[in-house]
Amino acid sequence: MQGGHSKDLPRSNRDRTEKTRTALMQAARALFVDKGYAETSTPEIVAAAGITRGALYHHFEDKRALFRAVVTDEALAVASAIELETPDGLQPVEALLKGSVAYLDAMRAPGRTRLLLIEGPSVLGLAEMKKLDDENAARTLRDGLEAAIDARGLPIAALADLLSASFDRAALAIDAGEDAQAYRAAIVALIRRVAAG
Repeated sequence: MQGGHSKDLPRSNRDRTEKTRTALMQAARALFVDKGYAETSTPEIVAAAGITRGALYHHFEDKRALFRAVVTDEALAVASAIELETPDGLQPVEALLKGSVAYLDAMRAPGRTRLLLIEGPSVLGLAEMKKLDDENAARTLRDGLEAAIDARGLPIAALADLLSASFDRAALAIDAGEDAQAYRAAIVALIRRVAAG
């Protein structure tokens, strides 16, 4: 009996660790979206998560590290949504179009635009956010462009960067209440023009 119990202990500790981390990130995300990073305090986060302040600092170096983890999760979720909508086997231009719409749809998750496009650059800086984007949504865009267009000497990375700014502007407009369908149609038209050369 005792041997079985000791086997369960590490898993139980891992489960508790993961539950604590998840609770912290969920509480922090809600507060960062509602109040913004600057107006959110660590005592508020731990109270909302129902844990101790010591547990917060066990999992994260500081509030900024917790924010970075939240934003990274959001960026991963966007990239996953794009990849889900662009399975292998699609024609390159079709994948690029579907990925473009998937980005706009993924950015409609409540609070995501604020976290990734407003709070993120303000808190982490443009260079860190660009690196995060380059590893996630911008990577999928860059890969899609490389597959879909004859580059003819075009700097794909720069083109992806400019298109990414268009996508972000569309996400911000939609988040502010503009017509989502109009922005989706405009992004699709833009991508079609780019793909056509």
